[in-house]
Amino acid sequence: GPMRLTTDLKDLAGIPAFRTLLGVRLISQTGDGMVQAGLATVFFFAPQNMTTAPGVASALVVMLLPFSVVGPFTGPFIDRWRRRQTLLAGNLLRAGLIVATALVMQTAGVGIGVYALVLVALGVNRFLLSVLSAGLPRIIDRERLLVANSIVPTLGGAATALGMVIGILLRLLLPDGAARNTASLLTAAGLYALAAVVVTRLGRDQLGPERPGGAGLGAALGRTAADLADAVRYLVRRGTPGLALSAMALHRFVYGMELITIILASRNLLADPAQADRGLALFGALMGAMMAGHGIAVILTPLAHERVAPSTWVVMCLVGGTAGQLVLVSTHAQAAMTAGLVVFGIGVQGAKIAVDTIVQSDTADAYRGRAFSLYDVLFNTAECVAAGVAVLVLPDVGWSRGAQAALVVFVWCVALTYGRAVRRLGGRPREVTGPAGLGAAAPLDPHAA
Repeated sequence: GPMRLTTDLKDLAGIPAFRTLLGVRLISQTGDGMVQAGLATVFFFAPQNMTTAPGVASALVVMLLPFSVVGPFTGPFIDRWRRRQTLLAGNLLRAGLIVATALVMQTAGVGIGVYALVLVALGVNRFLLSVLSAGLPRIIDRERLLVANSIVPTLGGAATALGMVIGILLRLLLPDGAARNTASLLTAAGLYALAAVVVTRLGRDQLGPERPGGAGLGAALGRTAADLADAVRYLVRRGTPGLALSAMALHRFVYGMELITIILASRNLLADPAQADRGLALFGALMGAMMAGHGIAVILTPLAHERVAPSTWVVMCLVGGTAGQLVLVSTHAQAAMTAGLVVFGIGVQGAKIAVDTIVQSDTADAYRGRAFSLYDVLFNTAECVAAGVAVLVLPDVGWSRGAQAALVVFVWCVALTYGRAVRRLGGRPREVTGPAGLGAAAPLDPHAA
């Protein structure tokens, strides 16, 4: 409970290097939240960007793609470059990229230049989160590592959420004009620069790796690709983790479709399209409803785990979440949508936590790092695919009864297929013999996204 959390935190806070690393993470993830808010408001809610389904979809792909592509291939770099120097240079680099983004936005507007800068900046973000996770075992002992790994991403996520709230408030409170479009981006750049300063409190080699500058980066990247392919084969043969990841990816596709529906509906349907700020406030309310659902799931899931198997909980969450989606089939009234999204949010997050548990418990340690980097790829790629499909099927007002009904049926099919497949396995992973793939897989943090 909360008491235990505070004791664990006090214990970890006694380690100066941990305090520094946590500080770097919280400062930079607050910056990440501000960047996300700044981009979301400019991409989706700036009056001059009259948002269409293709416009929203392409912006969303730009915001998600780096996480899909960069994640799994960071290992070889993380194991070769001095992590403390990487954090220093990376934070300064992304501060520069975000300042450049703000300048290009002011001068040329949102176009290919902004998209290119944002892709690189978000790719750097993803990479630095992995570096932070890889450096953690170097400064705290094994016993405390488990505790740290559960606390740190949670606090990081809270920092990102805080950054987003500050970013959105800045936009709503600042007077119209140049400042309001770039305020949260420039503040974020300042936070990244601050994170770079804080990193210098660590010694050059304090975060590892053991032997910096190892040979053959090309070979290592090739090996990473082979390692990932090996992990895919393992997860499929093992049964339960492969099925759980597939169900999660398919549900994430549905989440992506609902996200685009929310953006377009709050911009073009529930508010007058000319009032971008009202649209932004509505978007905040609808996303807030879904996040509230995520919060409820965090409380419900441990209680459920005492009574039902994680795989059963996945099915319950998928089907339960469709109760919220059925509300969206019947109406697009704002109050009803808000309530429906809370229920859908519980389903999304409850299923995700259960999938985390299944992947952690049913995957051999040698494959766990790679299992979570594949998790990341599936997670974000599914949303990118949703963006592509949204362009084809969603109207510019975002809401369509047919599309919402099709999503409900889709989730029922996923739940049914997953439930039957797990039952066929008797709820247990299959024994997999053969060489444990002991490739150099960086331990990735499952919750960094």
